[in-house]
Amino acid sequence: MEESGLPTYDSWNNLAANIAMVCWAVGLLIVLGYFLKLLTTSDSKTKFDFINKYEIKLLWIAGLIIVIGACFFANANIIELNPLWIFVRVFTTVSMGMIVALIIQNLLKFYYPFFIEKRLKVLRYKPRISPKTGKPMKLLSEEEEDAYLDEGMQAEENLFSMDYDVWKDDETGYIKIEKYSGHLHAIQCPECNYQTFKVVREEILREPTATEEGEIAKHYLCSYCGHKARKVVGLKASNKFHEESHAATA
Repeated sequence: MEESGLPTYDSWNNLAANIAMVCWAVGLLIVLGYFLKLLTTSDSKTKFDFINKYEIKLLWIAGLIIVIGACFFANANIIELNPLWIFVRVFTTVSMGMIVALIIQNLLKFYYPFFIEKRLKVLRYKPRISPKTGKPMKLLSEEEEDAYLDEGMQAEENLFSMDYDVWKDDETGYIKIEKYSGHLHAIQCPECNYQTFKVVREEILREPTATEEGEIAKHYLCSYCGHKARKVVGLKASNKFHEESHAATA
């Protein structure tokens, strides 16, 4: 019912409130669906890859949808509306929504990786269970695992583009090889202390030989403060040279 000839906005208020509820429900379902998927995934490597690929993205999407819902909810109690109030409401709602969304984005980008990295580390080194015996398997050392990696895999490890973990069941000899990106995750920046310090370029300074290690320079860049660093690390002696050497003397 109208009072003093002024229109009511019940239909808009109800619509805005319903949209807010739908947004909140969708955001909550995304989060619940994600963690339900994690709970039902038993394989540690599969869980590692799933968290690494989707967690931050899905949390950001869910957070953004929830913020949009909050913006509609804030405009679900309109009593009076005119051009000035429309401008004030739109400007205030969009500004507050962007501020909250930016806070969520920064938390996920600069703080949350500390938390997620610890969880990924636990998953990566959690003992694998042998499908042959049902017992925990042994994670081989860098030296031991080379016997089970082909030449291409070893070359990837030497260049730090990929990293391989080799798990072995000593009782049956069963082998499981898991592949990880060599410099996928950012580390803590020594300048700003955020988890935003990452390898952006690598260059081989000296090729490895059959008897001597080579050298590779890793160039780091912080995506937050722009801090740069260069670190030189050793490259393992190439097994290919060993094989060619043995063939020549045979």
